[in-house]
Amino acid sequence: MKKLSARRRHPLAAVVVLLFALAVTGGLYAAFAPASKAQADETAQSLAIEEGKKLYSVGCASCHGTGGQGSSDGPSLVGVGSAAVDFQVGTGRMPAQQPGAQVPKKKVIYSQKEIDQLAAYVASLGAGPITPTENQYNPDGADIANGGDLFRTNCTQCHNFTGEGGALTHGKTAPSLEGVDPKHIYEAMQTGPQNMPSFPDSTMPEQQKKDIIAYVKAVNGDETVSPGGLSLGGLGPVSEGLFAWIFGLGALIAVAVWVAAHTAKAKKS
Repeated sequence: MKKLSARRRHPLAAVVVLLFALAVTGGLYAAFAPASKAQADETAQSLAIEEGKKLYSVGCASCHGTGGQGSSDGPSLVGVGSAAVDFQVGTGRMPAQQPGAQVPKKKVIYSQKEIDQLAAYVASLGAGPITPTENQYNPDGADIANGGDLFRTNCTQCHNFTGEGGALTHGKTAPSLEGVDPKHIYEAMQTGPQNMPSFPDSTMPEQQKKDIIAYVKAVNGDETVSPGGLSLGGLGPVSEGLFAWIFGLGALIAVAVWVAAHTAKAKKS
């Protein structure tokens, strides 16, 4: 009986074994469990920045500097944000073919994935406007009438009242907004590319930007029909006045010449 009692385990032994098992299980889970969503996102962002840096070194560093600090051939990109990169590269304006008064829109040479990587790298250089989500620039349900008021107040001086664009000073132009992606219109208002002023959310809230996009789509979209027939470029009194001056005055001169010729014949007879 004494030998059996001597072999009995301590009452706390089972508790110790259980705690040890839990510790081992927790350690194994921590070692082999998948990374959390936050860690995965951070890793993906780091990879995007790294790939974007490679693309930047090849296509952008010659003008904007190896660290985005800018040079005599291109402005600094520190603080421009991902929205500016998505707009400039997504519309083909960058990389620029040559310096000039204004960089024109041209064929896009990067895929959207590469554009996102470039944007991630430039955004890492300094805080700036972020590329908008579809929910931010989607004009569905927006107030077109209010967008028209806002557009005529803030945009018609350069883009014309229907967004047809127009000439500015020193070889610069306000581009046509026909067929422009709503995301790029939103980003242009965010960042103020080239000659355009910027309209951050503190100046023009998100809903007002959506209203403007809805108005532009309504009056200058691919399916827009002009109820008045020939729109003459939608440039208003400029094109209409030129039309009246050339054809109207020309018609008057032709009539005057015809009348004078027939008057002279009548006198001879």
